[in-house]
Amino acid sequence: MVTLQEIKDDPEVLCYIEMANVHLAEMGYTEHGLRHIGIVSGKAREILLQFAYPERLAELAAIAGFLHDIGNVVSRYNHSQSGAAIAYNILTRMDMPYKEVALVIGAVGNHDEGEGEIVNTITAAVVLADKSDVHRSRVRNRDYAKFDIHDRVNYAVVNSQLLVDGSERMVTLDLTIDTKIVPVIEYFEIFMQRMMMCRRAAAYLESRFSIMVNNARML
Repeated sequence: MVTLQEIKDDPEVLCYIEMANVHLAEMGYTEHGLRHIGIVSGKAREILLQFAYPERLAELAAIAGFLHDIGNVVSRYNHSQSGAAIAYNILTRMDMPYKEVALVIGAVGNHDEGEGEIVNTITAAVVLADKSDVHRSRVRNRDYAKFDIHDRVNYAVVNSQLLVDGSERMVTLDLTIDTKIVPVIEYFEIFMQRMMMCRRAAAYLESRFSIMVNNARML
């Protein structure tokens, strides 16, 4: 069976992820490299294990999390779909069973809030892990005067944790936001669609999604 470590060690995967991150930097986007995909991969696995899903399914979620943004090497536009096509070629080259390939590419192809849907368990885990990674360390623009709203909101988040309670079947995004940089409302202004997708993802896993901001429950 194909493992996450094999994916991490694959030269084609690493090249495309590196170049995707370079392309996004040229367009002014936040970090989408090994830091981000490592967090998404690990959290996607943790979510399914905490909710007592099979270990192999959790491994597939980790693989999907690692590959979810690989389509940015082609274009930011429709990157989920191009990423699914790239992942298909890589995973079939590695002789992953077709049903597992289908689960992974379904998650990669549906992780974006613009056109994605929660089509399987792996998708739900990847969506929750991906949309919760908001933090100042993702901001690459060092000139505060040139920050756009995404830069400002990410930079204002000084601490971000995705807490998974398997016994209560609860997923909580716990944020600490520096309100001297942005008011809390700006976070929801640009990320509301993502948070609603997280609610759908949690519901698919028969759990609840909650947001805490500066120790106050917002959702």
